Amino acid sequence: MWQDTIVAEIREIRQAHAEKFNFDVKAIYQDLKRQEKKSKRKIVSFSPKLAVPVKVS
Repeated sequence: MWQDTIVAEIREIRQAHAEKFNFDVKAIYQDLKRQEKKSKRKIVSFSPKLAVPVKVS
């Protein structure tokens, strides 16, 4: 079966990062937010869009 090497690499990086925090989602999130603040990149945030109800006949 064909495997995307880029996806495989990202999954390895994500796994290693999670292991550093013992798979604690809150600690992982806090680390990512810390990295985001430390970064010189512009962070863009979009407001959530309201769901449009779908009429079922």
